[in-house]
Amino acid sequence: MTADINAIADALFEARTTLKQIAPLRTTFGLSGVADAQAVQDATTQRWLAAGRRMIGRKIGLTSKAVQSQLGVSEPDYGVLWADYGFAPGDEVSVRQFMQPRAEIEIAFVMDRAVADPDATMTELMRAIAYALPAVEIVDSAIAKWDIKLVDTIADNASGGGFALGSSPRRVTDVDMRLGGAILSRNGQPVSMGLGAACLGHPLNATLWLARKMASLGRPLSPGDVVLSGALGPLVDIAAGDVFAAEIQGFEPFQIGFTQ
Repeated sequence: MTADINAIADALFEARTTLKQIAPLRTTFGLSGVADAQAVQDATTQRWLAAGRRMIGRKIGLTSKAVQSQLGVSEPDYGVLWADYGFAPGDEVSVRQFMQPRAEIEIAFVMDRAVADPDATMTELMRAIAYALPAVEIVDSAIAKWDIKLVDTIADNASGGGFALGSSPRRVTDVDMRLGGAILSRNGQPVSMGLGAACLGHPLNATLWLARKMASLGRPLSPGDVVLSGALGPLVDIAAGDVFAAEIQGFEPFQIGFTQ
């Protein structure tokens, strides 16, 4: 039986609006298929757009092959980035804007041109990117206690919360984004480390996947879009009082703080 897409979208919209966690969608609503889960995400996105939010780009999830194997999938997923949940270096972000936030260190890309070809090449993608930036994604889930499976996270905007971008733009040819190391520190202590190769072998590989996917859906990446390309290291919990520092080789470090 096909899940009740609108009922699930209503539940997620309510949870995100009130910041009250809900039970897993797979148990409450019997959500079981990836196509239905994506339909829920799309329906929820339309509710947010109707409410006046502005979409500023996309995020890519499940870029780790190990995590894909655990969930039984062979490709990443994606979600929406909202302008009102984008932050800058030095910002003090209230944790009350989220339900159960966690942080990931990533590389972001800002598009210069659209990528409308579902068979776009890596060269075409690189030409379409204006620049790369260091980033911290604030991952969040409306599902209580992070009790999520694949359909739960896809439906819930790929567990997207917010994001912070650094202020040291680099051309994609000027930084070794595959072998470059990344360190995310919390209150002066390294808590997550990795490198670009952890993200589908290269952050640009993940971004090419997304560009092709969105073009095939008739919703291509467009000029000015921000793309979070996927985690370079494990995610870590966020609490009020935390200050995170993001260091990615080839970029200037930046910090973002969290308050009550």
